[in-house]
Amino acid sequence: MEITKRPKIKSIPYEEFQDNETLEKLIQELNAGGANVMVGALDDLIDWGRSNSLWPLTFATSCCGIEFMAVASARYDMARFGFEVTRNSPRQADVILVNGTITYKMAPVLKRLYDQMADPKYVVAVGGCAVSGGPFRKSYHVVQGVDQILPVDVYVPGCPPRPEAFLYGMMQLQRKVKIEKFFGGVNRKEKETEE
Repeated sequence: MEITKRPKIKSIPYEEFQDNETLEKLIQELNAGGANVMVGALDDLIDWGRSNSLWPLTFATSCCGIEFMAVASARYDMARFGFEVTRNSPRQADVILVNGTITYKMAPVLKRLYDQMADPKYVVAVGGCAVSGGPFRKSYHVVQGVDQILPVDVYVPGCPPRPEAFLYGMMQLQRKVKIEKFFGGVNRKEKETEE
């Protein structure tokens, strides 16, 4: 198989390469030897793999947990999107799905689970109770949104949200993971050390 396309690097237009002929000659030599060559960024490949293999930790406390079970069933089949491997251990998960009502008594447990997850980690608030307190909005015992405890990446509204809304929220998280810079850059989640 021969590569007929001109090499393309996102940040540099083709016309601005200093030595286009050497690059094309190298690709032709590799193709002649039987090696199929694909030129791309390793960062894009890693982000593609990370976004299509999200392992969620479920933290379901009420009716939104039942909706999550519906998403995992054969009718909606979340396996086709790459986040079907649900984990019950925070050490194996990279996304925590907060489904349902979070009380102040439960908040320290949720925070401990989040702290035990390996970096990079993400939080999805599913349902009205996790997003803003839901029907318990001005209650004395319910946290008025999980974003008071954890940094939330994606909100999925609804009471309870439909399975389609849940799938859409997870696809938004996949898009967010795809644009992160794994090897550093502007979007990296790590804090820069000041010297």
